[in-house]
Amino acid sequence: MKIALIGTRGIPATYGGFETCTQEIGQRLVHRGHEVWVYCRAGHYPEKQERYLGMNLVYINEPRSRFLETVFHTYKSLLHASKRDFDIFLVFNSGNAFSLLVPLIFKKKVALHMDGMEWKREKWSTLAKSYHRCAAWLATKLPIEMINDSRELQDYYQKKYSRDSHYITYGAPLQKSQDPSLLQGLGLEANGYYFQLTRFEPENNPLLTVQAFQKLQTDKKLVLVGGVTYETPYSNKIALLRDENILLPGLVYDKDILRELYCNCFAYIHGNEVGGTNPTLLEAMGSGCFVISRDVAFNREVLQDAGIYFDKTQASLLEKMNWALENPDNIRLCKEKSQNIIREAYDWEQVTDAYERLFFKMLE
Repeated sequence: MKIALIGTRGIPATYGGFETCTQEIGQRLVHRGHEVWVYCRAGHYPEKQERYLGMNLVYINEPRSRFLETVFHTYKSLLHASKRDFDIFLVFNSGNAFSLLVPLIFKKKVALHMDGMEWKREKWSTLAKSYHRCAAWLATKLPIEMINDSRELQDYYQKKYSRDSHYITYGAPLQKSQDPSLLQGLGLEANGYYFQLTRFEPENNPLLTVQAFQKLQTDKKLVLVGGVTYETPYSNKIALLRDENILLPGLVYDKDILRELYCNCFAYIHGNEVGGTNPTLLEAMGSGCFVISRDVAFNREVLQDAGIYFDKTQASLLEKMNWALENPDNIRLCKEKSQNIIREAYDWEQVTDAYERLFFKMLE
């Protein structure tokens, strides 16, 4: 098969879940004998590689705009790809549903990964939220294959729109610490810090994490890795709370350092509350982290009883941070359960199997 992967920033993956998914399944599809092309945003890749991990890369210019960047880049990419002989189009993000009219006019086979409920994200304006809601509705009416990474989202679209979709989750590696000395550059030591990796957006609750940690009586530190592409008042509030025990190293792309941050943290805080299966939660679990998670159905579906949950209050998160300090034996059990869940249900080879089966079915 000749497959086009469209709708992400591109690869090498340095940003988020869609990019990682593209890279992981793309390289595996190549190993299985398929031809894979990934459409990348030119502005994010100064060095334009022609190929990466066996995948062909296409660079399309995009506008530098928080809302328009994804939509316009995907439209231009689909227009470019529709004139070529691709067998399958895998498009990411339900917000791109309007652009799918382009390949459908060319009678292409299209699968759309819906992502989460974008219209619930506080970062969007009222107009942008309305757009995302309409795009999700449109996706349920188009002659395409819909993909959801969460049973909760799959049930949502079935109940609200009577629309079936394919359940294909993300994957995550099983990791263990290999070089804890890499933490020294950040002034950290193993088991000496709480960790959160996230975009600095309200629905991910990094500010709540900092505020709760400020009230915690401990000699451990808080490491908050991440940021935003476009500065916001919310991200600025977080920056103002930096001190010697609250570390904000920004965006970290070094995979070795990220591995050590995950594998050596005392506890991982997962604050995401909107969307489906979150890749950072999977990676934390695969790294054997003890996870303190925001209590929403999407997170419970994945973490199950391998962690503990907090409500969206400083008091609740503070209580769970304290619980972790007082229950070391329970923490060890949760870590083992987390890695077992990843091993059994979130393996990238199994994920690629599911995509490949879907693509063959679309071509029947």
